Amino acid sequence: MPPNFFPAYSVFLMIMLIPVPRVVCEDNQQFVSCGAQYECGNMVISYPFWGGSRPPYCGHPGFELTCDGEAPEFTMKEASYRILDINNSFHTLTVARADYWDSYCPPTYVNTTLNESIFSYNATYTDVTLYYDCPQLTIAPSNQFNCTNITGYYTTLDLNLSVSPGSCGVYVTVPIFQSAATAIVSGGGTLTLLTEALKGGFGLEWNASNSLCTECVESGGQCGYTSNQFTCYCRNGYPLSSCQTTRSGIVAGVATLILVLAMLGCLRIIKCPLACKTLVFWKKESEDDENVEAFIRNYGSLAPKRYNYSDVKKMTNSFTSKLGEGGFGCVYKGKLPDGRMMAVKLLSKSKGNGQDFINEVASISRTSHVNIVTFMGFCFERSRRALIYEFMPNGSLDKFIYNRGSSNESLNLEWKTMYQIAVGIARGLEYLYRGCNTRILHFDIKPHNILLDQNFIPKISDFGLAKLCQKTESMVSMTHARGTTGYIAPEVFCRNFGGVSHKSDVYSYGMLVLEMVGGRKNIDVQVFQLGFISSFSQARILQYFVVSPMKRRKKQRGRWF
Repeated sequence: MPPNFFPAYSVFLMIMLIPVPRVVCEDNQQFVSCGAQYECGNMVISYPFWGGSRPPYCGHPGFELTCDGEAPEFTMKEASYRILDINNSFHTLTVARADYWDSYCPPTYVNTTLNESIFSYNATYTDVTLYYDCPQLTIAPSNQFNCTNITGYYTTLDLNLSVSPGSCGVYVTVPIFQSAATAIVSGGGTLTLLTEALKGGFGLEWNASNSLCTECVESGGQCGYTSNQFTCYCRNGYPLSSCQTTRSGIVAGVATLILVLAMLGCLRIIKCPLACKTLVFWKKESEDDENVEAFIRNYGSLAPKRYNYSDVKKMTNSFTSKLGEGGFGCVYKGKLPDGRMMAVKLLSKSKGNGQDFINEVASISRTSHVNIVTFMGFCFERSRRALIYEFMPNGSLDKFIYNRGSSNESLNLEWKTMYQIAVGIARGLEYLYRGCNTRILHFDIKPHNILLDQNFIPKISDFGLAKLCQKTESMVSMTHARGTTGYIAPEVFCRNFGGVSHKSDVYSYGMLVLEMVGGRKNIDVQVFQLGFISSFSQARILQYFVVSPMKRRKKQRGRWF
């Protein structure tokens, strides 16, 4: 018997005899219940909603649903609302007054009043006002309706009421979409148009710990609400704000003990380093799989399209046409089944722990703007990960900055075009900060991440370092610096410069514009020893980036100045 066999056998016997808590072996009940798919009508219900077979701890108190009919309904401030659509990505829903669904004559007259602590109106709404118990006119106008022994009229925008409001007994205001109100006025105010407007409903935005839920989902957890506060349910049963910290406590101690003993058995006794590396790699991949699968489950039908690796390989003709490469991996040209051109970012196996991948999918899937690259889908099969975007014929902005003045005329853009590119990037950033319900901070604005379409319209891309936060949050917390040297804001690199906010992206944008004007990289060590503008005077910066380039280009007519 080999001399090391008995000690090795003893160690593994001890590992097998250690009592493992039940939660290590099984997913806890809250995690399973809140992750189970619950459908009502044609909608998949998830946090912050609950009701039916979905327990109260899986949703926010103000979002209880009933599912007795064709669509889910909820009650708020004495009025019931029929849910027409739920968008978990943007935290919005479309609702219609249930009591006005098939009639203008509700049993009770209740105005629409929101629970403003969790709901707010979409900006594209207006009110329609229905007046009851009014005098009947000799010639009935188009906006007159009749209930039992009661005459009523309605008005919206500049549609005339026909009678004095004071002559009516009661009135009710019901929100509708602005477009529906415009259609009513242009169509003469008929009752058919009113019916369509009321059934079309109106938009609401909700706030139920949205940023915490996003963080929870991205860490592999399920969102819930207990003890009057948001809770993130994790597989091992410890409800915290994020599942990334759930390795602490008793369960983590036992799991860590098992892992340490196994590693000691490998390294000290059995001496099989290859087996140990395989164990750790398997554990890491399993956690990545769980995180991504949890993200997909939470987004349900709203999740971006997912492709198989074999499909991606076929669409790129086995990755034959390479567009570029970087630290993240390689980008290949391909074609979707419908004929549209696409760019596939195939991530290298060593890239991150799955969090960057989830970050990019979660961030870019929330966007829709002319200056943000269009996200078409993704692929995730263990270590095979790919992100699919629209194809940008003119590539990235950096080649037009750093190769300016070359003999290749196609790389020399006119100043007007450069100006339009700079404005387009600014509009894209403004959309990320103000146009989305959840603010998106990019943290890696640089020429390499600005793509140009056939008309040189800029598109912001690469959201791997992005962070989501609420519009009400002026500062965001970060555990480590993120960005690229030469563009990263000082406060991101060192907290002594102040708090991190969306202004950090504005700094990066400023550095990008300086490169566009100067036609050179701003990380030249002879000019920027630390890479921060704050280390130098404005005069020196202007001299380097603006004055000198202008002098060089006076001889180049029609290019920039």
